[in-house]
Amino acid sequence: MADDNGPRIHLDSATLRFGARTIWADLTLDVAPGEFVAVLGPNGSGKTSLLKTLLGLAPLTSGTVEVCGRPPHKGSSVVGYIPQQKGFDRDIPLRGRDFVRLGLDGHRWGTPLPNKKVAAAVQHAIESVGAADYADAPLGLLSGGEQQRLRVAQSLMGDPKVLLCDEPLLSLDLNHQQAVTALIDARRKQSQTSVLFVTHEVNPVLPLVDRILYLVDGRWAIGTPDEVLTSERLSDLYGTEIDVLHVRGRIIVVGGPESAHAEPGASHHHHPHDDDHEPDLVIGRRGRRSPHSSDH
Repeated sequence: MADDNGPRIHLDSATLRFGARTIWADLTLDVAPGEFVAVLGPNGSGKTSLLKTLLGLAPLTSGTVEVCGRPPHKGSSVVGYIPQQKGFDRDIPLRGRDFVRLGLDGHRWGTPLPNKKVAAAVQHAIESVGAADYADAPLGLLSGGEQQRLRVAQSLMGDPKVLLCDEPLLSLDLNHQQAVTALIDARRKQSQTSVLFVTHEVNPVLPLVDRILYLVDGRWAIGTPDEVLTSERLSDLYGTEIDVLHVRGRIIVVGGPESAHAEPGASHHHHPHDDDHEPDLVIGRRGRRSPHSSDH
């Protein structure tokens, strides 16, 4: 049995490669119980691949990875996962509560049998995210924010010690962003759940973040927001001049070119925003990126 006071996530000299391409190299990271770590970086930098490694879906090329003291494996009950938001077909014959239950027994074949204990657990998860009013509605007819609340409920069904979040705020308006981040933060405070939160929008979660892991072209930086989100640190990481601006209480990063190659297995997407809404984390293009090695 793993020591519950030890790191929930442990990576030691972890390297992941796909063919000749290094996704990240010599990554060393310990995430403590109840710690909130935001994972940032341009498209293709290995953020989703890191979550896949922790889910047991992408084995390391070299190094060590442990989740709650053990090698990660598929279907682990100690890990909850909130995937990137995708719309459901309006005609999908699935209620909200049925979707939440999949977080407990969705990996099993066949129709789940009635079980009072399971039904009570599903109801508790639904109520914990404030989704009781629409839990029996067809999933495809719910709004993006309502669906995302149910995704959070689903991820909590196994009472996880680690919560992996892959762009959970994507396509949500400000109110729903605040609601989803509040749910995740409440969970980690109440149960000391460790949170690894992949996002392009750092500002909605910045008040909650203990540390930031920033990935760029196989290299990485880890530290508090004040340590990582600086012009000097990101310029060194990108290998080109970067400006970190503080505008009306928000952080804007300007100058880092997006990766020219998509991350293997990751979705291709652009973050939508209205004309009057600036993105919270801007990776602009200013100048050419100088060549640099994949070492951190």
